[in-house]
Amino acid sequence: MKTRDILIALLVPILLGFGFVIAKPAMQDFPPFLLMGLRFTIPALLLVWWFPVPKGLFVDLFKVSFIGSTLQYGLTYSGLNIIDASSAVLLVQLEVPFGIIIAFFLLKEIPSVKNVIGLIIAFVGLFILTGAPNLEGKFIGVLLTISGAFTWSLGAVMAKPLSKKIGAFALMTWLCLFSGPILILSSALFDGNPIKFFLAANFNSWLIVIYLALIMQPIAYGSWYYVLRRYPVNKILPVLLLLPITGLVTSIFLLGEEPTNQVFLGGSIIILGVGMILFTKSKVKKKR
Repeated sequence: MKTRDILIALLVPILLGFGFVIAKPAMQDFPPFLLMGLRFTIPALLLVWWFPVPKGLFVDLFKVSFIGSTLQYGLTYSGLNIIDASSAVLLVQLEVPFGIIIAFFLLKEIPSVKNVIGLIIAFVGLFILTGAPNLEGKFIGVLLTISGAFTWSLGAVMAKPLSKKIGAFALMTWLCLFSGPILILSSALFDGNPIKFFLAANFNSWLIVIYLALIMQPIAYGSWYYVLRRYPVNKILPVLLLLPITGLVTSIFLLGEEPTNQVFLGGSIIILGVGMILFTKSKVKKKR
């Protein structure tokens, strides 16, 4: 990768890890679906005028936006609302092992032995992490976060060909335009009139909304789709290993969380397993 592209790729885990964690206190004022709806709708309304209408791609864009944005963020941030941010940011690292599983079933790609071992190690780490005392009685939150990681992996695979057709920032914008209103409507159905949350939200929560909508979403995901379009997935996925570092530092210093040793142990094992998958040099074989 070119130095410029490496720097662009590094923006992704830094901005996502920070934004993922600081979203948690904002959910004291905004329900998860409403918060994510604002995150997507605001940048979409600002940027959509700059990109041509992607004719013939609306069905594909809707599928990717529903799976990789609407459903994924609804699940992930609903889980984050229940469990500690430090644990959630480690659980989302399961996106990589899930990607291996999805590739096997959808693309008929047979992973190498090293990948399978890494997959097993990652899920051993998951088992240890979910048994941590701070997650006791929060099975639903863990399940929601893990489900979000799975749908993110599926959405990322589906988004790659679209990024080559319409460009990174156009893809990010149109996915936001599809996802945002659906999330706000879902919040209105399940949580009640959004206006009451707007009026009751404090200044700090609105600052977080501004960060998510104007910095994290366009810059982080614009950068992600940019490098996703230019390089093979296995070349850029390793940068996501920095996400738990950014997230843990943010959760400890800004939210005052104190992850237990079991969280660090389980998280380290997950990262070890994910690292084995990402950094393997074995070639993927095709099932015949």
